[in-house]
Amino acid sequence: MVNSDAIETPDPRRGVLVASLRSRYQAAVRHNDADSKQALFKEAVYLGIQPEEFTDDC
Repeated sequence: MVNSDAIETPDPRRGVLVASLRSRYQAAVRHNDADSKQALFKEAVYLGIQPEEFTDDC
């Protein structure tokens, strides 16, 4: 018998959140905006998203 509590279902919002963080991070990099990058890192921590998930492509 499979324990249904142990099966993780993907959160459809997570992909949208990561894409939003990635887009805003890339804009902050283009504008050399350290304050915006710091705010995005704080937002990611709040959302439980690791920075590597949205900064790798930059």
